[in-house]
Amino acid sequence: MLKRQMKTIMVSILFVLLCCITPIEAKTFKVVSYNLENLFDLTWDGTEYPEYIPNTGYGWSKGIANIKYTNIARVLKDMGGDVIALQEVESKKALITLRNKLKDLGVDYPYFEIADSNATSVKCAALSKFPIVEKEEIQVDLVDNEIARNILKITLDIDGNRIILFINHWKSKRGPESMRITCANTLRREIDKLKEDVDFILIGDFNSNYNEYKTFRNSGRLNDTDGITGINHILKTIKDAEMVDEKALTKQTTNEYLYNLWLEVSESNRWSYLFSGRQESPDNIIVSKGLYDAKGISYSDNSFSKFQPDYLFEGKTVHRWQRAESGMGRHLGKGYSDHLPIFAYFSTEPFSFKNNDTVSDDIASLKLEKSKSPQGLIDLNSASKEELMSVDGIGPVLSARIIAGRPYKTVDDLLKVKGIGPKKLKNIRPYFVIGKK
Repeated sequence: MLKRQMKTIMVSILFVLLCCITPIEAKTFKVVSYNLENLFDLTWDGTEYPEYIPNTGYGWSKGIANIKYTNIARVLKDMGGDVIALQEVESKKALITLRNKLKDLGVDYPYFEIADSNATSVKCAALSKFPIVEKEEIQVDLVDNEIARNILKITLDIDGNRIILFINHWKSKRGPESMRITCANTLRREIDKLKEDVDFILIGDFNSNYNEYKTFRNSGRLNDTDGITGINHILKTIKDAEMVDEKALTKQTTNEYLYNLWLEVSESNRWSYLFSGRQESPDNIIVSKGLYDAKGISYSDNSFSKFQPDYLFEGKTVHRWQRAESGMGRHLGKGYSDHLPIFAYFSTEPFSFKNNDTVSDDIASLKLEKSKSPQGLIDLNSASKEELMSVDGIGPVLSARIIAGRPYKTVDDLLKVKGIGPKKLKNIRPYFVIGKK
C-alpha cells in the first residue's frame, strides 16, 4: 500500500515538473567590431602616444577625454550590440570608463576583458552581455624588436552554447605584409588546434582588405611576400585564387577554409575605412563552417553590415576624432573614430540560407534614387510613405505603422513595430539609416 502511494506521488511530481518545463527559445544576438581610434585613459603609464599623455600641449584632458568617451558610447548604444569586439583601447581603466559611460546611458555590459599582458600602447578588448567563461591572450612574436598587439581569445556562453571569438588588431600598413603574415600564422595555429565542429569567429581590425591578395599585389612597399597575404592565403579565405563562398565553406569536412562576411554585401559597399579617399576594409568578420550547421550557434545568413548613421560622416568622409593642424596638433573635442563599426547576427537556431543581399542591394540602389541619404540609404525618421513602400516587404499598412513609431534611435528599433519580426528586419535592414535628429 505504501509503495503504491509513493509511486503515485512520484508520478504526480514528475507530471508537474514536465508541465512546468518551458522549451528553450531561440536567441538571436548581435556581434559588433569597432576600432575606437585611440581610447586612452588619463593616467600616464609611459606607453602612451605623445598626443595622449595627459595634460600636455596636445590637450588630452579630463574634459576632452569625456567628450571622446561620450561620443563612442553614443555610437555603441545606437548600434545595440550584444557582444562588442573593440580595438585601440589603452587599458582596463579606459575599458571600465567606457562601460560605465554606457551604463549611464542605460546599456549594461556585465562582462568585459582586455588583452593587457603586453605593454602595447593600445589593445584589443571585449564587452559582452553574455558570460565570458574563458579568456586567453595569444602573443604574436615579430622580428627586429617589433611589438605586436596580443590577440584576445574569449569563449562566450550563450544559453549553454559556446562560441569562441578571436579579436585581432594586426600590424598596420606602416609595415610590409610579412608582419601581418606573422599575425596570421599565429592565429592559424590556434585555429588548427580546435575541433572541427567548434563555433568560432575571427573579428577585428586586420589592417588588410577582405581581398588583400588583389589590392596589394602591385605595392612594392607592402608586397614583400611574393603576393602571399595573411588574411587570404594563411587564414584561407581564398581557394584557387577565388574568395571562399558559403558553398565552398560548407562542403569541406575541416576548418581549412573560412568565409569573410564582406561578401554578403554589394561590392561598392565593402568598406569601413577611408585612406586618402580610397575605400578600404581593414575591419573584418570571418566565420567558420561550424556556424552553418544545426547545432550550437549559427550565423544568421546575410545579416552582416556596417553601422553608418549620418552623424558618423562629415560630408563624404568619416567623422573621425579631430585634431588641429591636419591631425597633428591639439585635440579639438569633436568626432568619433576613423573606422566605421561592422556587425553581424548569430543565433541559437539551426542555420538556414537566406536570399543573397548582394543582389538585393543592387536592386535597391536602382529603386531608391530619389530617397537616398548621403550614404545611399533611406532615412528611417524622415522617409515618406512612398519611399518606405519602395522597399520589398513594406506595404501601405506597415509603412503607416513605421511612421507612427517614430522617432527611431537605431534601425533595430523596427522590431517594436507590429508586423516586423527578426526575419523581416534582416531583409529590410540593409536599406535604412538613422539620419540626423
